[in-house]
Amino acid sequence: MNLATLLRIALRNTFAWGKGYLSSFLSSLSMAGLVLAISLLITVLSVMNGFDKEMRERILGLVPHITIYSHLPMRDWRDVMAQLASDEQVESVAPFVEFDSLFMRGSTIETARAIGLALVDEEGGELRQARLLQLLPEDELRAFIADPRGLALGQGLAGRLGVVPGDTVTLIAPAEGNALSARAARFETLTLRAVLRTDTELDQSAAFLALPAAAELAAMGDAVSGLRVTTRDLFAVSDTAWHLLNSLPPGYYSTTWMMTHGNLYAAIQLSRDLVTILLLSIIAVAAFNVVSSLVLVVFDKRGGIAILRTLGAAPRHIALVFLLQGGLIGLVGVVLGTLFGVGLSLSVPQAVAYLEEWLGFRFLNTDVYPVSFLPVDILPRDIAVVAGAAFIMCLLAAIYPAVRAARLAPAAVLQSERS
Repeated sequence: MNLATLLRIALRNTFAWGKGYLSSFLSSLSMAGLVLAISLLITVLSVMNGFDKEMRERILGLVPHITIYSHLPMRDWRDVMAQLASDEQVESVAPFVEFDSLFMRGSTIETARAIGLALVDEEGGELRQARLLQLLPEDELRAFIADPRGLALGQGLAGRLGVVPGDTVTLIAPAEGNALSARAARFETLTLRAVLRTDTELDQSAAFLALPAAAELAAMGDAVSGLRVTTRDLFAVSDTAWHLLNSLPPGYYSTTWMMTHGNLYAAIQLSRDLVTILLLSIIAVAAFNVVSSLVLVVFDKRGGIAILRTLGAAPRHIALVFLLQGGLIGLVGVVLGTLFGVGLSLSVPQAVAYLEEWLGFRFLNTDVYPVSFLPVDILPRDIAVVAGAAFIMCLLAAIYPAVRAARLAPAAVLQSERS
């Protein structure tokens, strides 16, 4: 028997829907299980990839990869910045001033860590080393840069204070040390010029000023708190930080994003791996269903198998029919599961947004989660791995029924059916 004839037999046993055949019914159940498992796995992987992407590109794109501090106020920061910028692993370096502060509007008081950033260079030209400033609306960014005592707050912090651009906010900064008391505090009225909307946890605590204003409020004079370093290799920050510190004189130390956000990133990766293993086991269960389905088909079609054998079909031909049937079940399940998975992945963010609007509350809030929306990132690599694994499992699952069908003795089968 040629391959075309065997394929035609396998197609009839697999897709003869509506004709009351047990084989087509069992094949449909196996396909449905595969479609469900594959679509769920692709959807969950896309969501986990979305969190991973947002973590790398959004959150880690807004925080410094390495922060260089000094045990004393850094007054030689220009020389240190030039030395750090000469390293081939360093992409950019920017000074900053930070201090604990209170922001007051009416009777509402919120705590935040005020950060002063360099907005203009020595010649008065604009600087935008801090990528987060690029997320500000252009008109608000212009107003923030133009006002030397302007203020930019995160959306969550501004919302709790009930202020919008143009409103004034009272900043309470320590006059000396870290004590915030009535005798050791400085009150300064600032105008809110911009609201930062990153949809990340930064929105809840971000407070930015121009570097000179922050240095004045922190009573640091010409010194800065440290240097924000952006590196070319995000995941080599530990080695890069060690190399940079070795090039500096004693008295400096560093922190990296792995110290502040490393546990969160590791948790996302671990969750992704665990979910992948869990859902791959579901695909394995669906493939095991192919085994049971084809075994029942072998039992149901033993008379037809015996007739094919008496007509000259070799045992390998019978085995090949069931292998083709398992491959067809896997192929249809993979194609439909991939299409449904991609479609579900693309619709999940919008569906969650509609559900949040309908119910009147947010499932994801930056008070708890790193982002305030459900991100999705569909990777062709993941789709290929899931589809390939599912198809191979279906082929492997068809081996046992195929061998069992090939070993059927035609005479014994026909004798038992005659009796």
